[in-house]
Amino acid sequence: MSTTPIETGTPGASRYVPIADHGLIGDLRSVALVGIDGTIDWYCCPSFDAPSVFAAILDAEQGGCFELAASVPARTKQFYFPDTNVLITRFFTEDGVGEVQDFMPVDGEPAEVERHRLIRRVVCVRGSIPFRTRVAPRFDYGTRTHTVRMDGEVAVFESEELALGLTSTVPLEIDGPDVHADFKLSQGESAVLALDQVGGALALKRCARTEAETQFNSTVAYWRRWLSASKYRGRWREMVHRSALTLKLLTYAPTGAIVAAPTTSLPEQVGGERNWDYRYMWVRDAAFCVYAMLRLGFTTEAEAFMRFLTEHVSRGDGSPAGPLQIMYGIDGRTDLPERELDHLEGHLGSAPVRVGNAASDQLQLDIYGALIDSIYLYDKWAQPISSDQWDNVCALVDWVCENWDQPDEGIWETRGGRKNFLYSRLMCWVAIERGIRMANRRGLPAELPRWQECRDRIYRRIMSRGWSETRQAFVQCEDSDVLDAAVLMMPMAKFIAPTDPKWLSTLDALTEDLVSDSLVYRYDPEASPDGLRGDEGTFSICSFWYVEAMVRAGRVDEARLAFEKMLTYANHLGLYAEEISHTGEQQGNFPQAFTHLSLISAAFNLDRALG
Repeated sequence: MSTTPIETGTPGASRYVPIADHGLIGDLRSVALVGIDGTIDWYCCPSFDAPSVFAAILDAEQGGCFELAASVPARTKQFYFPDTNVLITRFFTEDGVGEVQDFMPVDGEPAEVERHRLIRRVVCVRGSIPFRTRVAPRFDYGTRTHTVRMDGEVAVFESEELALGLTSTVPLEIDGPDVHADFKLSQGESAVLALDQVGGALALKRCARTEAETQFNSTVAYWRRWLSASKYRGRWREMVHRSALTLKLLTYAPTGAIVAAPTTSLPEQVGGERNWDYRYMWVRDAAFCVYAMLRLGFTTEAEAFMRFLTEHVSRGDGSPAGPLQIMYGIDGRTDLPERELDHLEGHLGSAPVRVGNAASDQLQLDIYGALIDSIYLYDKWAQPISSDQWDNVCALVDWVCENWDQPDEGIWETRGGRKNFLYSRLMCWVAIERGIRMANRRGLPAELPRWQECRDRIYRRIMSRGWSETRQAFVQCEDSDVLDAAVLMMPMAKFIAPTDPKWLSTLDALTEDLVSDSLVYRYDPEASPDGLRGDEGTFSICSFWYVEAMVRAGRVDEARLAFEKMLTYANHLGLYAEEISHTGEQQGNFPQAFTHLSLISAAFNLDRALG
């Protein structure tokens, strides 16, 4: 793949690496995005939701970056070291071939993990190649000044809140607030640059070639050992396992939280305002992620998520606003104020750049179904939940029984006012129905007559007011004629038989209105205003839902073709952002957990149907 950025027609586009032209590395606490040109242009330290150190993906001038590349014209390609999250960027020049091996160690001592070490190992594999590097941190989203000094062979960057130490096996030179180096490697030679958090109990520590080699090997071993627990042996195994490895990278190990995506404000439409901070734990996304992990045989992540629920998610006091927030900080905090960073221009000029998320205050009733369904599956496939956890489930189901018929903002977090969304009703039905299943299967105490009566009332409400005779389809909101891809979950939630005539008619209507070359739009913003300007691309989770809905409807050949087409929209490493543009470019936050977990589910069910 060429290093030349895709021409977008946007002023200054050549300064930005396209969203899809990145790989991801991480240490289960934070991640870094590595462009195909060898530049790290997104990194937050010490955690996913900490202020950025490198954010050139959001502002090429003020964001900060860590450049490392051949200093002569080169073609570049990227791949992952097999079955790991160690990223290799290769440089092909006239005089040789070199590569940069990027990784964040994950299998060290607890004290060493707190370094949040980022290692970049440069190797010349053929001929000889000149390399250059420039390390230009811009702390706190580029708002804090810093000093830089040499402490022996270590460059120390110090800001008010954070200090980083850069060790290098090649000589570094200070250049204003940055450091740079030019060096040449011949075949078999290597260089190491390692960026560590320093200060407090974390003393400066050099990273010699031998230590980098040791940490490379232990990191490779960690990822391969983790992936070996997968039980998936079906078709598309490489894509399924890449998705699993990506979901694992989005896990915050200290608490078990799973972030929706590790980035903020990557635009859903270039030049548009649909730019959001996804570095938090959405109850819905994390619950679906638990389902995908359990499907593959990974139970440790599900156990960690259950611990997060027990420690950080309250049963509440029966307030009509809900006992749960829709999202939490990765440390369990509930206060996530949204603000705009006006000094950053945004990716390709797509302002505003936001941190925090005001949607945390929304009412989204569907989260209860997603959450209780994940608890039900954990209880069934992993280990029985405790008596305290069952008490929490009962409290949640009781709350849903009292509050299911409120209007809410819905799964798509619209900012155009609350409505009676069908999907919210559907998932309230799921919450109660899965509670009933758990009670019956294990003989657990519950107000079953009340729960059953409420479950049945929701069912009848959906069938009467969620069905449009005009469209011959289930629709977005009660008593409307607008379609919404969220209803694709109806057969997957086991609310309706996948071959029910009403469902097949709905599937046909969705195909006609919202599907383009197997890609699925969430809804039509013109028909259903969402309070925001501009358009968006097709929503990748909906495209995989569409595949699964067709599988269950018996349209297996169509489903397989749609799935194979969807795979062509992945980036060169098998990663997906949130959406796909009209021209096939990835847009929105990257990579997105929702997309990868739905890929796993679609692949699992399609493979099973194919036999």
